[in-house]
Amino acid sequence: DLASGTIHRLYRCGYRLLVLECDRTTAIRRMVSFCEAVYDGQSSVEGVLCRKVDSVEECEAVWKAGEIPLMVDTEGAVLKKYRPAALIDAILAKKNLGTTRDMAPITIALGPGFTAGQDCDAVVETMRGHKLGRVIYEGKAIANTGVPGMIGGYAAERVIHAPVAGILHNIAKITDIVEEGQLIAWIEGDDGMRAEVPASLSGLLRGLIREGYPVTKGFKIADIDPRLNEYENCFTISDKARCIAGGVVEAYFVLKQQLEK
Repeated sequence: DLASGTIHRLYRCGYRLLVLECDRTTAIRRMVSFCEAVYDGQSSVEGVLCRKVDSVEECEAVWKAGEIPLMVDTEGAVLKKYRPAALIDAILAKKNLGTTRDMAPITIALGPGFTAGQDCDAVVETMRGHKLGRVIYEGKAIANTGVPGMIGGYAAERVIHAPVAGILHNIAKITDIVEEGQLIAWIEGDDGMRAEVPASLSGLLRGLIREGYPVTKGFKIADIDPRLNEYENCFTISDKARCIAGGVVEAYFVLKQQLEK
């Protein structure tokens, strides 16, 4: 959803975009994630439509329709054929999975795992707090702590991880109001056993990984918002995503000006 916030902001600013995705996406906040187009063929976030394509040639029709093309290309092979003006690494894997500065005239990365000035031109801070959205032109973002930001007095408690490896089966759905201890999903374990997944706290289920996803032990599978009156948040881009998106736009303009000098 953080990547989608950036995609949405750049689209609204009038830029022509091509989104590259993996073939098995892991979004939790699926209602506001363009990557759902990988499974459904298209996905809409706050009135902006993203459509899956199979080649660069198909992009032109999608652009003309005022939509965003998304292509499954884990290795970024399309970059050898289509040279973008800028490349934004919004994988948020907490490490660099292969992005280099020579992939585009401007390269921007989100979060930890990158060093601005070495493997990208700029890094945008993704840690909640005073530095969220700040652009770093030399150095790194704050290292991953493994602890989610505080919302409604809860941090680690609001995120649920898979207790075992196996196939996830959902019982609850995004937007459900759940009680602490309520069963929201179960996992058909690799060992053939059934592992139940209870709600970690009472609140609004705003994120839940897709039905049938093969999870590993410790994999993030759900997100509960303790604020019961935040129903609309399930369908709208978060404050964090918008702040990060603003940092990306700033970084692009600064770096573009430097190239033009």
